[in-house]
Amino acid sequence: MSAIDPLVVARVIQDVLDPFRPTVSLRISYNNRLLLAGAELKPSAVGSKPRVDIGGNDMRAFYTLVLVDPDAPSPSHPSLREYLHWMVTDIPETTSVHFGQELIFYEKPEPRSGIHRMVFVLFRQLGRGTVFAPEMRHNFNCKSFARQYHLNIAAATYFNCQREAGSGGRRFRDE
Repeated sequence: MSAIDPLVVARVIQDVLDPFRPTVSLRISYNNRLLLAGAELKPSAVGSKPRVDIGGNDMRAFYTLVLVDPDAPSPSHPSLREYLHWMVTDIPETTSVHFGQELIFYEKPEPRSGIHRMVFVLFRQLGRGTVFAPEMRHNFNCKSFARQYHLNIAAATYFNCQREAGSGGRRFRDE
């Protein structure tokens, strides 16, 4: 991953994921608008679950999709990091989330303070029926989850979300 990769710049790589090499395409659309990495979206634009399509050519391969908020409840004090907004498992390659099992129902992002990174992660599973839902949505951890179920990161992207009346952009500090 290069230093100009949006996931690196936004510190998704480090805060949520370890570096990885994408192995399949992930296409996400809200209200028929393609999601681009780092886009700014308000809660009204993400009120219903998105359309998610997975590329590839092997319908025998299965994936788990998660949507997490590593900035919950606020970016300055992310005590609920990572809050799990959605989980769909057993999605066959070349299809969409409609063909998978929704284990954690979609909960629309509604940040109360600050700008939150909302991160989609697509994991390749060992096989069908090998991934299970966590007991709680808060303090989910993508890295631990991947280790627990022997998952490989296949793709990831993110968008920024803030309360409806919010304004301004996310600032990244050099470290």
